Amino acid sequence: MALPGARPVRAPRGSEISTKSWQTEAPLRMLMNNLDPEVAERPDDLVVYGGTGRAARSWAAYDAIVDTLRDLEEDETLLVQSGKPVGVFRTNKWAPRVLIANSNLVGDWATWPEFRKLEAEGLMMYGQMTAGSWIYIGTQGILQGTYETFAAAGRKLQGQGRIETVEGKGSLAGTITLTGGCGGMGGAQPLAVTLNDGACLIVDVDKTRLDRRAGKRYLDEVVEDLDEALAKVQQAKDEQRGWSVGLVGNAAEVFPEILRRHQAGEVSIDLVTDQTSAHDPLSYLPIGYRVEERLQRAEADPEQFTKDAQASMAAHVQAMVEFQDAGAEVFDYGNSIRDEARKGGYDRAFEFPGFVPAYIRPLFCEGLGPFRWAALSGDPEDIRVTDAALKELFPENTHLHHWLDAAAERVEFEGLPARICWLGYGERHQAGLLFNRLVAEGKVSAPIVIGRDHLDSGSVASPYRETEAMADGSDAIADWPLLNALTATSSGATWVSIHHGGGVGIGRSIHTGQVSVADGTELAAEKLERLLTNDPGMGVIRHVDAGYERAAEVAEERGVRIPVAPTVRNTERAW
Repeated sequence: MALPGARPVRAPRGSEISTKSWQTEAPLRMLMNNLDPEVAERPDDLVVYGGTGRAARSWAAYDAIVDTLRDLEEDETLLVQSGKPVGVFRTNKWAPRVLIANSNLVGDWATWPEFRKLEAEGLMMYGQMTAGSWIYIGTQGILQGTYETFAAAGRKLQGQGRIETVEGKGSLAGTITLTGGCGGMGGAQPLAVTLNDGACLIVDVDKTRLDRRAGKRYLDEVVEDLDEALAKVQQAKDEQRGWSVGLVGNAAEVFPEILRRHQAGEVSIDLVTDQTSAHDPLSYLPIGYRVEERLQRAEADPEQFTKDAQASMAAHVQAMVEFQDAGAEVFDYGNSIRDEARKGGYDRAFEFPGFVPAYIRPLFCEGLGPFRWAALSGDPEDIRVTDAALKELFPENTHLHHWLDAAAERVEFEGLPARICWLGYGERHQAGLLFNRLVAEGKVSAPIVIGRDHLDSGSVASPYRETEAMADGSDAIADWPLLNALTATSSGATWVSIHHGGGVGIGRSIHTGQVSVADGTELAAEKLERLLTNDPGMGVIRHVDAGYERAAEVAEERGVRIPVAPTVRNTERAW
């Protein structure tokens, strides 16, 4: 049943605004864009992605946010507490127009039962990452990070001689990736694998999710028979071509069966991961439950549902570990399934690594991370212009060029036209200033909004994901995302958010988001230069402080001031 007040929402297009400036029109349109039926998983419930990640606490709160943004002055700031607007203060033109805090609980109370009690009382909502910070851009938002991860995994296997390097092909040519979960985040996986020329078999209990990704060309086809699915991906592997198949089924049952066939030599699986909604046990369907009864049964007996989900996750993860025993490359994709499996009684759950320590941390040391933008005009031509301008700005970055070309060819826009790429320290501010000039010169038809995922090099403390196995053991220190939020607030961001729990669940992470608007003004240029220098700079200094030699080199090469001489540590602490 939809929440009271539900109605279709779609962000306005064009150059006419309903607010007092583009600095408030941008958060208004991006909030609405999060709830566009093309973008959101359950828009009537205000759920954007991740099972329960909402854009606003209630439809009444949504209406109040919209009304306030339309009346907000250029020197005022709206405060939003877990999806509810709670106040407006006079600040200044450099201050954010919106400050957001979602799902934050004091340590001893930071549990799912406590959160759910408060949520049921109407006091909180789960903001996930970009759901509650109004900068979700559909499945594309996680696509390049997923692409980068799978590319790195393939290069690792090539470097170890475990798979063949194929001339002129991506790093996954001649491989099969097995994964689970095809929702808002996991739905990026099949396309990320095929862009790297690999074959992908993705399992989901909900056929509508698979069909939705196929309809948007993130997934090549959907089948309901395991034999057929395995035959198709094995053929693609043999032919060294990218192809993705969605299989309707429960990963906790399907993974063990594919493992049995892998061990028997009937199929050869090279990589195994998972991105089901395991971060929240009530969003993971246990073995023996039907899709259509999940919400009812979770609400009727959340304690028993959690136990059943954790038991199923234990079986799911056991199969993943045994794939690793059998020679496959296996990694956790940041949904906390290992810890839930541990709680379900499986004591080998942490025998495979998370994707960040396995592949991404060297990029984080350079301040590399997700840089995303959306055309507030709604005109796809504006994205084409920005793509071309970025390629001209960074002519030597062939990896970036390959990504932008592939995205232009393969990625369908969901909601407002948008793009994402990974840029590092010293690059993001150049891109921001470029976009601001394009607006000022009329080369795009309306301002560009610039943001990122909360999954970035210096914006999150998440011991089961982004900060797993830090060289100095500082995995759980949450000072860094808080400093990141303070820095973004003082550097000219248009809106800033601090969230708890996104990606991995309540009690497991603190993270920050920031968004800015390139509206073509000189003030915007000043803000963008500072914000988009300082924000990735947080990633550099965070990894310098943890003892990563590459981060210290980047700081020295690019002029990042570090008051205390860096200490280089053993960076192979866990994996």
